[in-house]
Amino acid sequence: MRPERPRRPGGGRGGERQVTVLLTTAMGVSMLQLFLIGALGPRLVGEAGVSRTVIGLTTTAGFGVAALLSLTAGRRVDRLGARRCLVALLLLAALALALIGSASGAPMLLAAVALGGLPQALANPATNKVILATVGPDRRGAVTGWKQSGVQLGAFAAGLPLAALAAWTGWRGAVWTAAVIAVLVACWAVRALPPDAAVSAGPPPGDVPRAGVGRLALFSFLLGCGIAAVNTYLALFGAERLGLGPVVAAWLVATLGVTGVAGRVGWSRWAGRLGRAEVLLAPLAAGACGAVLLFGAAPGLPALVWVGAAAVGAFAVAANAVTMVSVIKRADPRSAGRDSALVSAGFFAGFAAGPPLFAVLVEAGGYGPGWVLVAVEFAAAAVVAAPFRLRAGAPR
Repeated sequence: MRPERPRRPGGGRGGERQVTVLLTTAMGVSMLQLFLIGALGPRLVGEAGVSRTVIGLTTTAGFGVAALLSLTAGRRVDRLGARRCLVALLLLAALALALIGSASGAPMLLAAVALGGLPQALANPATNKVILATVGPDRRGAVTGWKQSGVQLGAFAAGLPLAALAAWTGWRGAVWTAAVIAVLVACWAVRALPPDAAVSAGPPPGDVPRAGVGRLALFSFLLGCGIAAVNTYLALFGAERLGLGPVVAAWLVATLGVTGVAGRVGWSRWAGRLGRAEVLLAPLAAGACGAVLLFGAAPGLPALVWVGAAAVGAFAVAANAVTMVSVIKRADPRSAGRDSALVSAGFFAGFAAGPPLFAVLVEAGGYGPGWVLVAVEFAAAAVVAAPFRLRAGAPR
C-alpha cells in the first residue's frame, strides 16, 4: 500500500511553521494545569488553604489518570481523527483550568486535575498524527523535537508570566487566564489544520512490531521514573544538601528545562535523519545515568550539580522526544495514535511512580540512595533499549 501523502496546510513552508508553533503550544497547554499548581503552590497553600499533601497528590492524580486513559486514548484518536481530538484536548484543558480556578476545596481541585489527565493522554497521539498528516518525512524529526519542547515551554509560562500575573490578579485570575488561552489555541487549531481524512476500513497494519512498541513503553516508564524524581527533588536537594538559596535552587530546574528544550530539538533532528531513530535511546539513557551520578558527588564539589542538571536535560528529557520520533517514523499513519498512546502511558506511569519511590529512599537514608535509584532506573532504560542498536547497528 502506498503511504499516505502529507496533507500540507496552506502557505507551504510557512504553513508548516504555523503547524509547528501550534503543536508546540498545544503540548504546553496540555500540561499547563500541573505546572501552574506547582508554580502557584505557595499561593494555594497561603490563600486557598490547600494543604501541602494535596499539592503533592495533584501530580499523582494528573499523571495517574493520564497513564490509565492513554491505554484507550490512542485508539480514539485513530478513529476520530487528529484535528478533532486536538481541538477537544485543548477545550478539555480549558475546562480543567476553569474548574481549578473555581475550586473551593481539595476534592474539587483534585477532580479538576484528574479531568486534566484526559488532555495529557490525548496530546502525543493527536500531535503525532497531525505531524504525519501535514509534515513531509524529511522534516518530521525536527518538528517533533520542537513540539515535544512545548512541555518545557509550558513550565516556563507557568513559572514566569502567569506566576507574575497571579501577583496582580490573584492565583484564580492567573488560572482563568490560562483557560482563556487554551480556548484561543483551540480556535487557532480549527483554522490552521486540514480536515481529518476518512478512516479506512479493516484492521490497521503496524510497521512497528508490537514487541517494539512494548519495549518503547517500558523504556519510557523507566525514563519517566527518573525524570520525575529529578524534576521533583532537584531544587530541594540543592537547598537542603548544598546550601543553595531557594531562588538559586530553582535555577537548577530552569537549567534542566533549557537544556531539555535544546536537547529535544537537537537529538530529534538527528533522529529524524536516521533509518531507525530508536538506536539513539540506549546512549541517551546511559548519558542520563552518568549525569545523575554527578548529583551524588555534588556535596563534595557543588559545581557538579549544575553539570548534572544540564546533562539530565540534554540526555534524559531529550530521550522522550526521540521515542516519539521513533513512533512517527515507524508507525502506519492509521495506527500512530494507538502506538503513541501506549508509549505515553509508560511515560506517564513512570512520572506517577518515580517521586514516591525516591521519597521512600530519601526518608530512609538520605539523598545518596535516592540518586542511586534514579541512576539504576536510567541504566535499566539503557539496557531495555540496547536491542534496538543490536538489531540495527550503531548510527553512522
